[in-house]
Amino acid sequence: MSATSSGVRLDARTAARARAWAEGDVDDDDRAALLALLARAEGIANDSAGAREAAAEVISALDGDLEFGTAGLRGALGPGSHRMNRAVVVRAAAGLASYLRRHAAPPDPEAGAPLCVIGYDARHGSAQFARDTAAVMTAAGVRALLLPRPLPTPVLAFAVRHLDADAGVMVTASHNPPQDNGYKVYLGGRCAPATGSRAETRADAPGRGAQIVPPADAQIAAEIAAQPPAREVPRAERGWSVLGGDLLDAYLRAVSALPGPPPADGRRSQLRVVLTPVHGVGGAVVMEALRRAGVTDVAIVPEQADPDPDFPTTTFPNPEEPGVLDLALALARRRDAHLVVAVDPDADRCAVAVPDPSRHGGWRALTGDELGAVLGEHAASGGLAGPRRVLPPGATLACSLVSSSLLGRIAAAHGVGHAETLTGFKWISRAPGLVFGYEEAIGYCVAPDLVRDKDGVSAAVVVAALAADLAPRGSTLLSVLDELAVAHGVHATGQVSVRVEDLSLISDAMARLRAEPPAELAGAVVERVDDLSVGSVATTGVPATDGLRWTLAGGGRVVVRPSGTEPKLKCYLEVVEPVEGRGALDGARQRAAVRLAALAEEVRGLLAL
Repeated sequence: MSATSSGVRLDARTAARARAWAEGDVDDDDRAALLALLARAEGIANDSAGAREAAAEVISALDGDLEFGTAGLRGALGPGSHRMNRAVVVRAAAGLASYLRRHAAPPDPEAGAPLCVIGYDARHGSAQFARDTAAVMTAAGVRALLLPRPLPTPVLAFAVRHLDADAGVMVTASHNPPQDNGYKVYLGGRCAPATGSRAETRADAPGRGAQIVPPADAQIAAEIAAQPPAREVPRAERGWSVLGGDLLDAYLRAVSALPGPPPADGRRSQLRVVLTPVHGVGGAVVMEALRRAGVTDVAIVPEQADPDPDFPTTTFPNPEEPGVLDLALALARRRDAHLVVAVDPDADRCAVAVPDPSRHGGWRALTGDELGAVLGEHAASGGLAGPRRVLPPGATLACSLVSSSLLGRIAAAHGVGHAETLTGFKWISRAPGLVFGYEEAIGYCVAPDLVRDKDGVSAAVVVAALAADLAPRGSTLLSVLDELAVAHGVHATGQVSVRVEDLSLISDAMARLRAEPPAELAGAVVERVDDLSVGSVATTGVPATDGLRWTLAGGGRVVVRPSGTEPKLKCYLEVVEPVEGRGALDGARQRAAVRLAALAEEVRGLLAL
């Protein structure tokens, strides 16, 4: 790249890289688009605004390779090595196939070739990326099984365990904007991390069917980097198998059975539910799972019911975002519903709203921490343990270090274990003895034996059945939150997030906060400072990660960490306010809200960004 007074211009090296990438591309449209962009950037009037804009696009598209990490691949669609496209996917599939041949190759030929299950959502390009993956795997000698249609991510995660596959690939960008796509990788079978005996590795390893963690991510990335241009990667024209309906039926049977058989009094069928899949692939699957569980009075938001990769009713299809639930709440008011359930486009996350006359509009969306506490209490009480409601020895509730500390208090009250992990279900799902796990970003694992990942479908089934079961007792999900607050104190959580253009500002801020941690925040003494980057499980409770944790007097805390997916510095806040009996609950909540607002204001000032 060369800079002029007029802006960015293309240098010869980048232009050569663009031509080489185009030459090795497997997609004619992408090749033509990149070459056309290059031609505009190199045009005679290459100092024009149009040429400079084209040059910037070429430079961005070729700005190294799209990074493969523990979350796999994720990025904007388009031609070039730094975008999500067929060429990038073909090379990624070839690298994963090479990894599987190294790590899942059987010592006995009769044991069979490595097995990979491939799923995809309804985003732009997803079906083609899945077929390309199957073609590359087949040509590489890996048995490939393709899901029959666009389906939720949890169905793919279930398939890895259910079929004892060595790997799974899910083509999705979850709730990212419509211009993005992604490529998630799960390991299982012979590639599950060894934690003990061979039998434990194949059947009971906590990581069987979970997303990848180090060192597998770096090993797969190295295999991808060693691949030739995509055009030179062998691709079979046939030879993979397309799964039938049996797999989805097995998943639905298992998920719908989680809350037990529908009670004879018909309470579940009397629960009026409004569902939105936010233009994703979860609508039909969640509806059927609820129906099988006995929750039959479900109305789906018509404007958001069908898969649509453009997400026309929202710019950011995340149920946590303001406005995303507006259509569902409007329908809920018209139907006098008892519960609103939303799943994100790949249905691995679940959001819930409930009637609340004290709120504007008469409805309240529960936060991820609130629903996590409700489901955690349900799990700790044996609600997910079958008809006998007896938890197995070593049962553990787990959450990420940025989630509320309330789950730990719930676990202690029930005499079960509690694990705090790094962020992401790749870590939460590996907690030994896991019976329930969650993170504040509306992700819940209510059935780890079925799906070692967050699962919005099973969470929807469990929370709907729980709401129906509470009704005959005159109780609600909000009543459960009240009871937890009286027992353990009001745990109010929030977040301060600052987006930057220059990533060095984040590292500078982290260095400054490490050197000069606060002694007091919002009137509370900072009792403990943990630099998570130099800590360990023995000292901080979690493996080393780039983060800071300040524990406040009275049980509150602040966790500061750079975002792993965006140019943001994130701060997760919590204050705990004791409750002296049910009559004091409203006052305690008001005091907690004031303290949380003051804490957020002080933290923003500390960041100085």
